[in-house]
Amino acid sequence: MSTDAGTMPNGQTTANGQTTVDGEAASDTTSTVSHPTLQTFSLDDLAQYTAEGAFGPTASPDFRMFYVGRDDVHGVLMHLLTRVSLSVEMNMFGYDDDALNAVLLGLVRNANVVVQVTLDKSQAAGPAERAILSSDEASDAAGFANDFAIGTSATDQISHTKGGILDGIVAFEGSTNWSSSGEGTGITLNATKQVAGFKAQNNTLSVYVNPYEIAKFAARLKYEHGVAANQRQPDLSEATTTASDGED
Repeated sequence: MSTDAGTMPNGQTTANGQTTVDGEAASDTTSTVSHPTLQTFSLDDLAQYTAEGAFGPTASPDFRMFYVGRDDVHGVLMHLLTRVSLSVEMNMFGYDDDALNAVLLGLVRNANVVVQVTLDKSQAAGPAERAILSSDEASDAAGFANDFAIGTSATDQISHTKGGILDGIVAFEGSTNWSSSGEGTGITLNATKQVAGFKAQNNTLSVYVNPYEIAKFAARLKYEHGVAANQRQPDLSEATTTASDGED
C-alpha cells in the first residue's frame, strides 16, 4: 500500500518521497492493512448476502443454504474466493463468470496458493466458456496447464459437480453454475421488483464447514480432477458446436 508523503515539522520531503527530520530519514510507521482471510471465517459472515440480513437462532452451526433469485449468491461466492490464502479445490460445470474467473486466475499466479480446477468438457466447448478459458490459457499457459483440467467423468459422462473447498476450511456445493443467471448476479436484496433484465435460475448454494464432509468432498474432488487430467485436453482455440446451449 502506498501513501503520499507529507512534510513533518522541521523536516522536508526528498525527491523520492521520503520524509527526513533534521537530515535524518524518518522511520516508516505506515501500517499495512491486513487482507481478510478464511482463517477467521464464520458462517455468520455470510448473513449480509441473505434477504433477511441475518440467520435465525436455530441455524445449523455447520452449514447455510442460499437461494438464487432471493439471496446474493454471486456475493457469497466472491466473499469466499477473495479470501482464499492457501488452496482451492473445485469442480464446476457451467463456467461463465468473468469476475470469479479473474479471482481464480489471480490465485493461480500466487505461488502461495495451490489451485485445482476441474471443468466439464462439453461446457468448456461452449462459446462463452471457451472465450474465458482460452484467454486464461493465453495469459498464463503454464499456470493454466498445471491447475486446470477439462474432461468427463470416469465413465465418459458429463462432469456435473458444482462446488469446491477453500483453504481446507469451508466448502460450497449446489446446483449453481457460474453464470449471470445461474447465480442471479446483480440482485437487489429485499427489492419488491428487480431491475429490468435481471435473470435468475432456480438454484441453490450450500456453504458448510463440517470437517468430516469437507474431507470426503476433498477426496472426491481429487479423484475427479485426476480423471480429467489424464484425458486428452481440448484445444481451446478450436471452434466447436458440441457444447449444450443451456446449462444443467
